[in-house]
Amino acid sequence: MTPAINFLKKNKCEFKIHKYKHDPKVTNYGLEASEKLNLDANLVYKTLLAQVNQNEFVVAIIPVNKSLNLKALATHFNSKNAKMADKDEAQKVSGYLLGGISAFGQKRRLKTVLDFSAKSYESIYISAGKRGLDLQINPNNIIELLDSSYNNISI
Repeated sequence: MTPAINFLKKNKCEFKIHKYKHDPKVTNYGLEASEKLNLDANLVYKTLLAQVNQNEFVVAIIPVNKSLNLKALATHFNSKNAKMADKDEAQKVSGYLLGGISAFGQKRRLKTVLDFSAKSYESIYISAGKRGLDLQINPNNIIELLDSSYNNISI
């Protein structure tokens, strides 16, 4: 079990676990999940950490085949700018390894935003907190459990 799965069970949230064999040579973890689970890349989301304001970290959840719009992210969090957290910061702040960062069960809860595109689907796939492990979950449950919101943050 990962902290993400434990968090969802504790909160009595409905989800399904999907496993695949992670290839250590692959660095595009989200697209690997999409391919190995034989899913449309529009349904698979990646969890990114970014920094807004001075030292405030936030979570952005976007489709694996898109890029994060940092300007839109900054606007969403009422900041002048936003930048991606570097690898070490992301791992330290979240408590997860890169490629397995989950929005759930992080060391401390961060403000979170989910890309508006997720609203179109009954369920999406996001990291379960470990490379090779994804969760299938209703995006509205993400919004509710993380006290987050939808916004157009991908390009």
